[in-house]
Amino acid sequence: MDPVLLLTILFYTGLIVEAMTGAITAGEQQMDLFGVLVVATVTAFGGGVIRDILLGRSPMLFIAKPELLFLTSAAALIMVIIARYFNKLRWVFLALDALGLITFSIVGAIRAQEMGFGIGVASISGITTGVFGGILRDMLCNRIPLAFRKELYASVSIISVWLYLLLDKFGEPMALSVPLTLVLGFCLRMLAVKYDWRIPQFVYIAKPR
Repeated sequence: MDPVLLLTILFYTGLIVEAMTGAITAGEQQMDLFGVLVVATVTAFGGGVIRDILLGRSPMLFIAKPELLFLTSAAALIMVIIARYFNKLRWVFLALDALGLITFSIVGAIRAQEMGFGIGVASISGITTGVFGGILRDMLCNRIPLAFRKELYASVSIISVWLYLLLDKFGEPMALSVPLTLVLGFCLRMLAVKYDWRIPQFVYIAKPR
C-alpha cells in the first residue's frame, strides 16, 4: 500500500479513536454532553494545534477541514452510546490508540520537514502531535496526564519519531520507513501495556518539620 495513503487512513482512524477516548474520560468525570464534545475535540486535535502554533503553520487542520469536527463529534457521541461495552472492547481501543499515537507522531515530524525544519524540530513536532492531545485531555479532566505516570507512552512516541527520522536521514524510502516505524512502535506500545513497562519514577515525600 502507498505509505501516504496508509498514513492518511490511520490518521483519520486515530482522530476517531482519540475522540472516543476523550469522550470516555469526560464520562468518568460525569461531564454533560457539551463537556464530552469539548474534551473529545481537544483530545483529537490538541496535539496538532499545539504543533501548528509552534511551527507557525496555518490554517490548522480543523479550520482547513471543518468537516472533521463533525467526524470527531459523531465518534464521541457514539462512544456515549456504547460506553457500557468499553471494557469488553478495551484491547481493541488500546491497539487503535497505539496505531494513532505512532501515526500522529510520524505525521507531526513530516509536517515540520515539509516546512523546511531540521531533524531536531521535526522530532519535537512529532512528539507534540502524538502526545499532547492526551495531555490536554487529562488537564481538562483535572488529573495528572497519563503520559507522565503510566506505562510507556510518550517514550514510544519519542522512539518512533527518531526511528522514522533516522531512516529518512539515511535515505530509506517512505515505503519502508513508515511501515517499519508503525510496526515497531505498535509492538513496543502493546508490550508496554501488557507487561506494564515504565520509565523510572521520581517519588518525593516531604518529611514533616
